[in-house]
Amino acid sequence: MDSAVLLLALGGLFSAGLAADLIGRRTRLPRVTLLLACGVVAGSSGLDLIPPALTDWFEVISVIALTMVAFVLGGTLSRSTLMAHGWTILAISVLIVVVTLLGVTLGLTVMGLDLGLALILGAIATATDPAAVQDAIRQYGRETGFTKTLSGIVAIDDAWGVLVFALVVVVVQQMGGGGGSGLLLHAGYEVAGSILLGLAIGFPAAFLTGRISGGEPLESEALAVVFLTAGAALWMELSYLIAGMTAGSVIVNAARHHTRAFHEIEHIEWPFLILFFVLAGASLDWTALIAAGWIGAGYVVLRALGRVLGGWAGAVAAGAPMRARAWYGPALLPQAGVAVGMALVASEVFPTWAPTIMALTIATTVIFELAGPPATLWAVRRVEGPEPPPAPEPKP
Repeated sequence: MDSAVLLLALGGLFSAGLAADLIGRRTRLPRVTLLLACGVVAGSSGLDLIPPALTDWFEVISVIALTMVAFVLGGTLSRSTLMAHGWTILAISVLIVVVTLLGVTLGLTVMGLDLGLALILGAIATATDPAAVQDAIRQYGRETGFTKTLSGIVAIDDAWGVLVFALVVVVVQQMGGGGGSGLLLHAGYEVAGSILLGLAIGFPAAFLTGRISGGEPLESEALAVVFLTAGAALWMELSYLIAGMTAGSVIVNAARHHTRAFHEIEHIEWPFLILFFVLAGASLDWTALIAAGWIGAGYVVLRALGRVLGGWAGAVAAGAPMRARAWYGPALLPQAGVAVGMALVASEVFPTWAPTIMALTIATTVIFELAGPPATLWAVRRVEGPEPPPAPEPKP
């Protein structure tokens, strides 16, 4: 009976994914928001239709799905893209992190929070949800200079976020008279080790894959490399996002016998993303919205302003096209698992602030997960125009 319930639940979730895809095409609503909403309705805070056996898979499914997203994002960092947009990607990614950190910290301090707690929350605010951003770009259906730059920014965003968060935690610990060098060393190990892992997997994969099918990597090859990267990163306590992004970038630039690195990942990642987003929606804690109160509302406004102003400042510094400058920040509003992970670490280091950190992070994640993807899709449409019409079906 348990197997029957599990299979029925999986069938229902994949059906929800098909429905989200159809509704997204007809209404231009983001598929991510639709899937998250399905999860909210079907989860424990709604109708409680998802069996525990499936929710127990959430951690594994999220690792697989996000590693696939990281590979695809890394694949956008080709030599030609970096030559054309590299400075823009670097300037916007750095300034959006710095401005978000400073804006949220100063704003929350003015609202009465302790400076140390405000700094921690400001560092958490720098995290982005790469899966939601990438799916909104894919749903748009056209590759442009703006979407290429956006993919590049979100690909390296987590590396900056991890380093900034570690630095802030060390600073706050020093403010309280405690030692913090260990956490900073761990962050350096995580970022550097993840990059080295991506290089160690990426170069052999660039040479070995695509040999069987005449220049096109197979699904089994793509899955093998994704699973090996994710498993090795977890085993060594590294970031599977940074490792996957690095490996994808290496493969797309180093492979000489196939033209598109792991095109098959784009074919097989959607089923994993369906499960990931629905189960993420089911895990959202609505009671945290009430607990966050007016401080949570202030955090949401401050983070949104920080993203908008930071994206604009970076775009101006990089000399990005005028029509795109105001829209990088809104496109990078989604926030999810990386922020929650930072909050968990901060709660362990600063147990006195743990209730506030977790309540604010979980509550605002609910808001940014639901409202962020529409903002991304809206920003892309404002810069590049409406989605292209679907290609006509070939005549028999």
